[in-house]
Amino acid sequence: MTISIICPLYKGEKYINKLNRALRNQKDVNIEEIIYIVTESPNDNSCNILNNMQEIYYKIKPEDFSHSFTREYFAYKCNGDILVFITQDIIIENDMFLYNLTRCVEIGECEASFARQICKNRSIERYTRMSNYPNKSRIVSKDNLTDLGIKTYFFSDAASAIKKDIFIKLNGYDEKKLLTNEDMYFAYKVINNGYRIKYCSDAVVIHSHDYSYGELFKRYFDQGVFLKQHSYIEEAGSSESALKLFKFVLINSLKEKNIKVILNLIPNFGVRFIANKLGHRYNKLSKRKILKYTSNPKYWEKEVFTK
Repeated sequence: MTISIICPLYKGEKYINKLNRALRNQKDVNIEEIIYIVTESPNDNSCNILNNMQEIYYKIKPEDFSHSFTREYFAYKCNGDILVFITQDIIIENDMFLYNLTRCVEIGECEASFARQICKNRSIERYTRMSNYPNKSRIVSKDNLTDLGIKTYFFSDAASAIKKDIFIKLNGYDEKKLLTNEDMYFAYKVINNGYRIKYCSDAVVIHSHDYSYGELFKRYFDQGVFLKQHSYIEEAGSSESALKLFKFVLINSLKEKNIKVILNLIPNFGVRFIANKLGHRYNKLSKRKILKYTSNPKYWEKEVFTK
């Protein structure tokens, strides 16, 4: 099967060379095309870099970008049998990454897959990644909703694959401009239409962040909004509590004597909890507060506010 890779770029010039080289060096796969979508930004040199590489790219205006609609629009233009979505800031260190990510889709073991993400810095994300992306692969289907709950829909398009015919059959992201969590939105459709998702622990990318409290707040506020707007997703229930994740991070940071994480653990999880709760109550907040709390004010420009 042929593979089409879709990668949105925003101020991504520092990532392009290394990322593109890693993709072009992948073995035992048939890459039909790599499509970069460049969101215009002043003083960004991404287009010149891509021109010099003779890679395919399209430019869009910032107000036209949407994590869901942009990916969907260009997915429909692709020619490959398998769609691979990646983000600009992943680091691919293995030339078999793409094979390990897509082989299971190609042989019919599943219809969608996603990669293991490892955080290389010593932030809290190092340990949440360890919990969410273990070293053992698994395949989930509708049968797993009873034991895994909402975790069944865990899926990340930082590095994921989906059969294009299934993506089209499921109508992608339904032409929606989602605020966030477009990957979970699509995973819900995959699972509840009787298909399978594989977590591929042998398809590894480095994906590291160290969010400030402000950035973390906005991120979890938006997630709360998403889950409020798509409350049917939460009907699956939760198999893992925030307390369990808290304990996991605490135990492993103590093992590694990571003092920074230990000291920041309670405020970090407190920010997550409060922001998520506020996001769930967004329809009771003023427009001013929503625009203050969200990471994407442009999303709200056409929203109707209750206060």
